[in-house]
Amino acid sequence: MWLTFGLTIVIGAAWISKMIIERTISVKRTPLDIPIILFLISQIISTIFSFDSHVSFWGYYTRFNGGLLSLLSYIFLYYALISNLQVKHVMRILLISLISGIFTALWGFPSHFGYDPTCLVFRGSLDTNCWTDAFKPTVRVFSTLGQPAWFAAYLNVLLPLSITYFLINAKKKLNLFAVCCLLSAVLFYTCLIFTNTRAGNAAFIVSDIILWLILFSKKFYPPKTLLKHFLILHFAFTTCSFFFGAPIDSLNKFTLPQLQKKLVASAQVSSNSATKPAIQTNSITDSGDIRLLVWRGAIDAWKAYPVFGTGVETFAFAYYRFRPPEHNMTSEWDYLYNKAHNEYLNYLTTTGIFGLGSYIAIIGTFMFLCLKKIKMIKHNTNPEKEKLLALNYDFGLCTLIFALFASYISILITNFFGFSVVIISLYFFLIPAFFFIITKPVDVSRQETHPPINLFQWTLIITVTSIAIIMSYRLYIYWYADTAYALGNNYDKISSYQQAYPLLEKAVNLEPNEPVYKDELAINLATLAQAFYLQNDATTGAQLAEKAINLSNQVIENHPNNVVYWKNRLRILYSLGTSDRQNEAQYLKEALRVLVKSSELAPTDAKISYNLGVLLGQTGSLQEAVKVLEKTTLLKPGYVEAYSALGLFYHQLATDQTTTPPSTQLIIKNPQMQQKAINTYQYILDNFSPNDDQIKNTLKTWKEEK
Repeated sequence: MWLTFGLTIVIGAAWISKMIIERTISVKRTPLDIPIILFLISQIISTIFSFDSHVSFWGYYTRFNGGLLSLLSYIFLYYALISNLQVKHVMRILLISLISGIFTALWGFPSHFGYDPTCLVFRGSLDTNCWTDAFKPTVRVFSTLGQPAWFAAYLNVLLPLSITYFLINAKKKLNLFAVCCLLSAVLFYTCLIFTNTRAGNAAFIVSDIILWLILFSKKFYPPKTLLKHFLILHFAFTTCSFFFGAPIDSLNKFTLPQLQKKLVASAQVSSNSATKPAIQTNSITDSGDIRLLVWRGAIDAWKAYPVFGTGVETFAFAYYRFRPPEHNMTSEWDYLYNKAHNEYLNYLTTTGIFGLGSYIAIIGTFMFLCLKKIKMIKHNTNPEKEKLLALNYDFGLCTLIFALFASYISILITNFFGFSVVIISLYFFLIPAFFFIITKPVDVSRQETHPPINLFQWTLIITVTSIAIIMSYRLYIYWYADTAYALGNNYDKISSYQQAYPLLEKAVNLEPNEPVYKDELAINLATLAQAFYLQNDATTGAQLAEKAINLSNQVIENHPNNVVYWKNRLRILYSLGTSDRQNEAQYLKEALRVLVKSSELAPTDAKISYNLGVLLGQTGSLQEAVKVLEKTTLLKPGYVEAYSALGLFYHQLATDQTTTPPSTQLIIKNPQMQQKAINTYQYILDNFSPNDDQIKNTLKTWKEEK
């Protein structure tokens, strides 16, 4: 995203300088002007009234794509391309896209077999050991895009282009370039299989069908030639599917990997026929089921903020407030969802009906224009009779139009089951620009001359260039601060807090308006303060603790709707409260306030509810603690820790330990509560932890009490 910002600044400076030299404002009108303007207005309004305007402007941290600044960049690039480039430039860009796509695919291809170039670069070993268990390229390839679904979406944009380049160059006879295009299409398709994404495979099937239906109906190629090329391509795809896996589950059982699995399984059964097979349970919730819950929460959030939404890129905060309780029963119950995993619902939630409506208007208008133009295109063997569209005789450009349409369709499908990253967002806006340039070629026959550049023009050009340099430097400082933060954050993760401190402080000093940096520095300072308290250096500990609290105060005051910052503040308070015994009560009191606020921002978060219940019990509010923990067990019936704390507080109420200090002799004053405590611990043994000796011993002690 930072590279896109930087190139946008350079392109903008060049374009403005060109207009100064030509003494005219050259911004070309397009059929998408009104939808794009409405969309931009919706994003600006949504940013102004956002839950967090900083996030809405810059974008969600670590991603940045989707924020107002990124959308401004994409729209600006759309008009810069339309206003300055010609057909030959579009052809060059598309060819470069294919070449870069080949390099990206070749980078990811060997990782499926356990040889990842990324590990070679960073670790010096050609394997996949540099990745954690959350990233397994041997199972799902992601190349340089970070996630298999994003890689699949990227490949789906390139596949129709590679197919059409093959067709264009193999029309008369097969040549080296046509063979390279064919091999690139096969490479893209194979990597698409390796991504193992249902949405990506569905997008390819739909876009491929649409592309070939148009090609056969338009008859730009002799039917026999087109059929031959169709069979060559799809025979290659089918062969890849047989060896590596089919994109359709129902056909996957006929592939070589599945046949091999069946042979191995049958051999194991026959060799171990006397052994009873172990029952295996799968605790991983299906991603489709989780996605439906996220979509439901997204719709509920939109209902609460129907017109302009919760703010551009604020889905993480919105979803916490409206997350369905059933999400606690999934394997990803404590994950942070910062996207709706549906681009359309994401816009609906964060920018309301105005934002989604204008976004759909862009798509609908472009789709209508594409279909209209495709319908107009006819193959005419007699150019002299052609009067309407000179494009009709350039079968190469016509085929590219069909490919761009198919690629755009693939984006719409993958966005329905996921969300855009930078490269897909660029294609979303630039494919329409490519289309308009190709269908309305610029007349280059007329050469314009301009008078010499005068002093005033030079002054304007120098001013524009200076502003561009300042903006580029500002981006560089942000990036430089981010590298310091990233290294400091990694040091924190491995408990090297002293090494992390100067890096995090450097990041905050360089970019004081980024709350993520301040938040991490506050956590770091609190941990260091805890260490100094444990070393009996109360003076240094108190100084660091004060800095940590002040930084945390700044973060939550400026970003009160971000529940992540409230959770991190709780971590800070716990760290300080357990080490600074003199101010422990004060820290616990503030921690309780933080948990109450967090529960308001995330009312169905079982972990927040659990922590609130425990802290209420620790501060003597046993009745309230019991109520909160009972609610927690309803939110997440399998939450063992919540049942354990609930049983303990039941027992404390039964023995009347609410006095200060509690009685040394435990006398059962409330048999009903005592029975609840016994039943709760028995429930834990019966359903969750039958071999938990601590629970067993505690339960035995409680049963003996009178």
